[in-house]
Amino acid sequence: MSVCARVQFLPVAPSHGLTWADDLSLCDLARLSFFAHIELSTFLLALGIQTKHTRLLCRRTQVGGVFGVPLNSLLENDSKKFPGVKVPVIFQKLLCILEQTGLHTEGILRVPGSAARLKYLRRELDRCVGGFDWSAVQQVDAAGLLKLFIRELPIPLLTHTHLSTYRSVLGTRTYFSNLTLPDSISDDALLVFLRKVVSHQDQNRMSLWNVSIVMAPNLFTWRHRGNKRSVTRQREEMEEAVGGAHLIQLMITHQDLLWTVPTFLLSQVRQLNQVSNQKQFSLKTKKLLRRKDKNQVRPRPETGTQETGHEPESSYCLSSDVINMTSHLCVHVQITELCEGLIRVHAPLHPKVSMAIQLDGQMRAKDVTSRFECENSLNGVSACLSPISPVLHLYEVGGNICERRLHPDCVLLDTYRVNPRCDWLVKP
Repeated sequence: MSVCARVQFLPVAPSHGLTWADDLSLCDLARLSFFAHIELSTFLLALGIQTKHTRLLCRRTQVGGVFGVPLNSLLENDSKKFPGVKVPVIFQKLLCILEQTGLHTEGILRVPGSAARLKYLRRELDRCVGGFDWSAVQQVDAAGLLKLFIRELPIPLLTHTHLSTYRSVLGTRTYFSNLTLPDSISDDALLVFLRKVVSHQDQNRMSLWNVSIVMAPNLFTWRHRGNKRSVTRQREEMEEAVGGAHLIQLMITHQDLLWTVPTFLLSQVRQLNQVSNQKQFSLKTKKLLRRKDKNQVRPRPETGTQETGHEPESSYCLSSDVINMTSHLCVHVQITELCEGLIRVHAPLHPKVSMAIQLDGQMRAKDVTSRFECENSLNGVSACLSPISPVLHLYEVGGNICERRLHPDCVLLDTYRVNPRCDWLVKP
């Protein structure tokens, strides 16, 4: 095991709570990825490492079925039956079978199954995944299908672009954590499963290195050209395979840290959102004022205008829109100054649809969700307390963030000070 894999890195939780990648909206994730790439390039430049992107192999994309289909297409199809799904159904099914029946099986993920049976199961899944009989899939079948599914993805599940850069970093004495955030929650689901496999290594004989060396060829595709390769090229391919295994080993060990969003990156996302909101408001105001000016210079009708001497009604309405927008901002500022720390939390999916809460230095996100659960319990609504009901979370929406799910230990007053114009929403 490498030195980096043995060292334990623990994220420092700020007062406004840790943020993981799946806590943010897609809009915020896109901007976060942009800043992360800038920070990564700067860090590599400081180490004197040349960034060389690995070329992605061109793979043919399947139109139907589930194998060889992009993850986004699978999620789009699955969301029609299961709204809000974040991991493809077939991926969830395979991981579920392996967790239920294979964690204690010796050689899980390593022992191959029947090639003929694997081919048959793949054909059946591509033909009718909705009506497929999953009870007939055994543990060894699920392991083979999982590796086959990952191998045939048109775009690799884990980023292939920075693999050569990572091999260069392995030669330094600096601990390195890739700032590139995942495009899919499926990455996280796979790493969680692989960590469970390692945790049962006394029964299944699959250590951290064994799991890494088995999964690396499926997660990273090497560029083989022709049947005859030089000794130098074979040595490079071996180094790539070992480097990929080291990368999987690090990602399994530090997966909690890997998807934790650094506070300084989240602050940059907030600043960019704030600037974008100000530009949109400025453009909207200028557009209203421009329309008002056009209506003012428009000739008045010959009849009726000289007697009344009033402005046209449309001009009055447009100027009222501008006045209302300005007055709304003034009122909002006045309320904020008079009622510091007073928020209204909305829960549209629960009987108690809203609640006014005065924040203090001890109020946390879990305290707010507990209040809604207790309120529902007092009203005789026990569904929220049932074991099968979804867990409630508190979200900050709007202001300088699109949407962020708050950590249960998040201090709300600090979040309020960072984003005073946000709305507060309780939902699963």
